[in-house]
Amino acid sequence: MEINKYIDHTNLKMDATSEDITKLCREAMEYGFYAVCVHPSYVSLAKNILKDTNILVATVVGFPLGMNTPKTKAFEAIDAIEMGADEIDMVINVGALKDKDYDYVKSEIEEIRDAIDGKVLKVIIETSLLTDEEIIKMTEICNETFVGFIKTSTGFGSRGASVHDIDTISKYKNEVLEIKASGGIKTLAFTDELITHGASRIGTSSGVNIMKELEKKEIKECE
Repeated sequence: MEINKYIDHTNLKMDATSEDITKLCREAMEYGFYAVCVHPSYVSLAKNILKDTNILVATVVGFPLGMNTPKTKAFEAIDAIEMGADEIDMVINVGALKDKDYDYVKSEIEEIRDAIDGKVLKVIIETSLLTDEEIIKMTEICNETFVGFIKTSTGFGSRGASVHDIDTISKYKNEVLEIKASGGIKTLAFTDELITHGASRIGTSSGVNIMKELEKKEIKECE
């Protein structure tokens, strides 16, 4: 298992500087991560640094609360794609889900999906705020809207991803939908566990530490 190829190396801190994002991209190149995930304002910078690599640039839409209008989210997504983003991680309107306004949630996802012209869309559902029934419903909506990924968390909620979240989604997702686990993923052991239970992408700001853990483990196994 090439753990580096599961990782979206992430910096979505409110005070992230251009120097921080440059460092993030350099680390992604050093460790061969799948993608970096940055704020929209840093998409152009990240794309320029990574232009001669296969590392993708992901960014966020409606982040972190998800309460923007669908048109605003769609504009954000289009703007990000025009600046070079390869993948869009959008936050749903959790309030609409709680209201059981499933048509709103579904149409919002479809509007953004259609706006980004075939680019990968990851739908952030913020599992810390949801019941199992709501997680199941969102999995079904993601199945129906043919998005690339359902993503557990923004990293700004009361908790991040859990194995229970991944198990619940895995049970109800179709064969096409993939799972991105994110939020609170800081160790190799937890990363391994999430992947084993069905996550095919890991969003983390601790990618370097996870890879260093892996290196130490491999050295110890060779001794």
